[in-house]
Amino acid sequence: MRARNVLLLTLSQALGSAGITLMVLLGGIIGSDIAPVPTLATLPISIQVLGVACSTVPAALLMRRFGRRPGFVGASLGAALAALLAAYAVANRHFPLFCCATFFTGMNGAFVQQYRFAASESVAPRYAGRAVSFVLVGGIFAGVLGPEIARRTRDLVAAAPYAGSFISLALVYLLAAILLALLQDVRPQASTITGDERPLGRIMAQPVYLVALLAGVVGYGVMSFTMTATPIQLNKISGFTLDETAWVIQSHVVAMFLPSLVTGYIIERLGVLRVMFTGVVLLAGCVGLGIISEHLVHYWWALVLLGVGWNFLYVGGTVLLTRSYLPAERFKAQAANEFTIFGIQALASLSAGTVIFAAGWVILNLITLPFLLIVLGALLLLRVRLSHERREEELLAANQPS
Repeated sequence: MRARNVLLLTLSQALGSAGITLMVLLGGIIGSDIAPVPTLATLPISIQVLGVACSTVPAALLMRRFGRRPGFVGASLGAALAALLAAYAVANRHFPLFCCATFFTGMNGAFVQQYRFAASESVAPRYAGRAVSFVLVGGIFAGVLGPEIARRTRDLVAAAPYAGSFISLALVYLLAAILLALLQDVRPQASTITGDERPLGRIMAQPVYLVALLAGVVGYGVMSFTMTATPIQLNKISGFTLDETAWVIQSHVVAMFLPSLVTGYIIERLGVLRVMFTGVVLLAGCVGLGIISEHLVHYWWALVLLGVGWNFLYVGGTVLLTRSYLPAERFKAQAANEFTIFGIQALASLSAGTVIFAAGWVILNLITLPFLLIVLGALLLLRVRLSHERREEELLAANQPS
């Protein structure tokens, strides 16, 4: 294992994801203040996710041409400039310009999402789960760092609340660029899948790829849909303070990434499908708590379950995905996966604002249940299929002449 690479990517994950967690807390609140209509309050967050989705394919192509390190460094520097643009937009209450700035920070998010793949390429295939999990541990610090930047530097520019938060964020992105400049580009380890490079359609048609993609889409979609609406529900509708809202969001983001300390090991011991199944059950538990939410502690527990469930489903889906393509196919297979996931996430976060104002918190939670049931069914079908294939292989091996 290239420990240096994994460590640098973990630290960069913490810094690069801070902008995401900061926007989760402030995006809807700032949007509620400066958007032309309340239903567009979550548009800045959705635009940021759209930036991730639109940049996944270009990011993969750029890194395929120039390497991981130049792509990561350039994206971080661009995000620093975008954060300064966001500060200017907030100071001038310019909603379209603020949305434009969040789109550019989202572009960096497409590269940040590739950190976990870069880590898996730095280790032997059997340690991919550990590498992915370790990098995602950086999200624990992002969960604290982003909201803390938002709170502590909110009034840095006295005449423009929250502008100082984005100026501070620009410095965080700059530090990430410095760390990523120390990264070593590596060739991926040999895959267990052998053969010639295949067309993208053939790769995506595999049941393993489809289930991994579905898990990522639903896991991220449900998480984003619920998480995006939470600050509005707490701060704008239920009347909780910004500090109380920040506490819930911080706890949620920490819950998203803290399990990564052990998720890789759990996958090795229990198997990837069992871990993903557990993730679906935990997300369903979040829905149950969301329906009965009245007190702050209810929201806290719901968002913690949302975070842990997302982690199990997302890490498991990432590990499952790496088993579906050759090293030479990795960029196009990963890009298709990321584009689909974050395209759906953009739709989920955009619709969250409309649903929370039009239908309320309970309906917002109930909407996610059918999608969780679909993932549950897909996991069960894949498990049956893989068990059948394993029995056939064992039978074939037993009938081979000695």
